[in-house]
Amino acid sequence: MMREAEFFDILRAALWAAVSISTPILVTALVVGLLIGLFQALTSIQEMTLTFVPKVGAMLAVFWVSMAFMTRTLTSFWNDNIIPMIAGS
Repeated sequence: MMREAEFFDILRAALWAAVSISTPILVTALVVGLLIGLFQALTSIQEMTLTFVPKVGAMLAVFWVSMAFMTRTLTSFWNDNIIPMIAGS
């Protein structure tokens, strides 16, 4: 049976891993969205695809580049927290 403190430690580690993994993609979406919004405000171009397509493209590029980091983070979380919990150590 898992104690409450162990549960909260694993939950904290899982949330930190989720934040670490999602940060590059979310920061990219924020920066590209701000730049496109500024461009639209300066040029008065109000095209919906102008905001969507570059933002998704940039997010996919960052996802592709940071995939190794994300895999290492998830593997480290799994090996450090979940597997010892399953093994009972």
